[in-house]
Amino acid sequence: MNSSTVRMTTAQALVRWMTAQRSELLDGTEVPLFAGVFGIFGHGNVLGLGSALHAVRDELPTWRGQSEEGMALAAVALARATDRRQVMVATSSVGPGALNMVTAAGTAHANRLPVLLLPGDTFTGRAPDPVLQQVEHYGDPSTSVNDAFRAVSRYFDRITRPEQLIATLPQVARVLTDPADAGPVVLALPQDVQAEEFDFPLAMFATRRHRPPRPRPDADDVAAAARRLLAAERPLLVAGGGVRYSGAGRTLVELAERHGVPVVDTPAGRTLLPHDHPLYGGPLGIIGSASANTLAGEADVVVAVGTRLQDFTTASWTVFADEVSVIHVNAARFDAVKHGGQGVVGDARAALADLEVALGDWRVDPAWSARAATERAGWDEHVDRLRSGAAPDGSLTYAQVVGVVNDLSGPEDYVVASSGGVPGELHGGWRSGVPTSRPTSGSTMDLEYGFSCMGYEVAGAWGAAIGRATTHPDGVVTSLLGDGSYLMLNSELYSAAFAGHPFVAVVCDNGGYAVIHRLQVGQGAEGFNNLLADCAGPGAADDLRVDFAAHARALGCHVEDVHGGVEELRTAYERARKTARTERRPVVVVCRTDPSSWTESGAWWEVGVPAGLSGRAGYEEAKTRQLRWLAETR
Repeated sequence: MNSSTVRMTTAQALVRWMTAQRSELLDGTEVPLFAGVFGIFGHGNVLGLGSALHAVRDELPTWRGQSEEGMALAAVALARATDRRQVMVATSSVGPGALNMVTAAGTAHANRLPVLLLPGDTFTGRAPDPVLQQVEHYGDPSTSVNDAFRAVSRYFDRITRPEQLIATLPQVARVLTDPADAGPVVLALPQDVQAEEFDFPLAMFATRRHRPPRPRPDADDVAAAARRLLAAERPLLVAGGGVRYSGAGRTLVELAERHGVPVVDTPAGRTLLPHDHPLYGGPLGIIGSASANTLAGEADVVVAVGTRLQDFTTASWTVFADEVSVIHVNAARFDAVKHGGQGVVGDARAALADLEVALGDWRVDPAWSARAATERAGWDEHVDRLRSGAAPDGSLTYAQVVGVVNDLSGPEDYVVASSGGVPGELHGGWRSGVPTSRPTSGSTMDLEYGFSCMGYEVAGAWGAAIGRATTHPDGVVTSLLGDGSYLMLNSELYSAAFAGHPFVAVVCDNGGYAVIHRLQVGQGAEGFNNLLADCAGPGAADDLRVDFAAHARALGCHVEDVHGGVEELRTAYERARKTARTERRPVVVVCRTDPSSWTESGAWWEVGVPAGLSGRAGYEEAKTRQLRWLAETR
């Protein structure tokens, strides 16, 4: 060791590097890049990494979860809640603990969200092999279960020598902070290597401030996109998640206002525009609105900003007109070249600013501009009717539940959903107010519909509550979920209660996997294995149901158990919001919802429909439209 190096273990070096990394929020405020660590310790990480984290616990807090998947999903949600400007770490032991995080890595990958996963790994020395929880591969002793992460990682490395950190950590930071590459990073850490010492250069621990780059697009690409728009009669802007992460919401609205272009949004780009803006046409896609889908079906040029155009956004590529021209504005070239569109590769805010200059004084026909408000008004009336009408059996509908939460939420609040029937009600029916002026993009929603991971809703609310505690101290995080998601992954309610991280979880008990039951019977199949009533075992009681209120109370949560209608729910939810803020722990609101009342946009979604089912004819008709569109756009 000399004056330019410091001797420490691999784990100590990794942790010291993490504490030196800083990040810049959208308003320029500096914060730690790594907001903290979620950890469950075992024989693969308790002594090496665990000891290193203990030494910096006041600077880099470590929170203990109850499941590795839950912790990693909470980390994913924190990344979105901070607009990808902060990263959470999740660490596990070897074997099953590590594999439990693979689903969360897939969630982060699909949603382009940065997270650092540090699974423990088996010994590189191999002297004690096979060790507890090791899976042996007969033909390749270098393989471990952590190789399963390769398919769901943006960057994967196995650290087999301490000095490898010197080369790999800059790449880790690059992937975690680059808008084009953002996603999960996995560093597999063999437990013997974690404890090995090395003389690390002091320079690698210098404080580094990361500001995500804003690459400007190629001028010729901007000019080509402008020419397409200048020739358009019915242009449409689609706001995706990239608008949010770039902080480009205001820029997009200004472009739309100057030129009169209607705007619709994707699940990831939701709530960036006030609902009552005259150019807002509503949410796009299968779980979106008939208003936005109508505009998309008539548009002759679509500018897709910061979206990967997933099937739920494009209605499996049937929502756009056959003759439409698509312009992709995206930080990732991978997304910008899809379906033969005109690619404009660059930061959303920078690209929109350049496009604004290129368009000059061009304006859209006022009649087309006015269509946004007209179509949306019709959709609003439809949602109002759904919110005001009770379900056939007198229970609450999802539309009513979302309406209550929406009415009582403000611009400092944040709502989370992911799977089941809730996303359709939230994307299609939520009405956002004036975007917050806090140092974020202004988004007030985490609609995880890239992976639609069941169980994300509880863990995600925990991560969002941590991520927004500083920037939105007066806001409330609310998660909406069904009974199926609650049963799949609920243990992080205890983690949040134990740690004092408050949020509200509204659990809608509709008796099973009702949204998949709807898909099943809606295509002509018989109900099977989805609603609890259709899958009870021999001798099981028909009325056997989970007491969600008692269960949540046992996990340390306050509980509001709603048995009545909208007004009882409103009172309970309002009380839950206050309790979460004052008691600093989760509050679970349990309500009974109808399994057959839904908000429908009318768009098509491609699923395999066998011959013989009543839905096959509709499938073939829509499939013909889809293939015609794909053929004409290439």
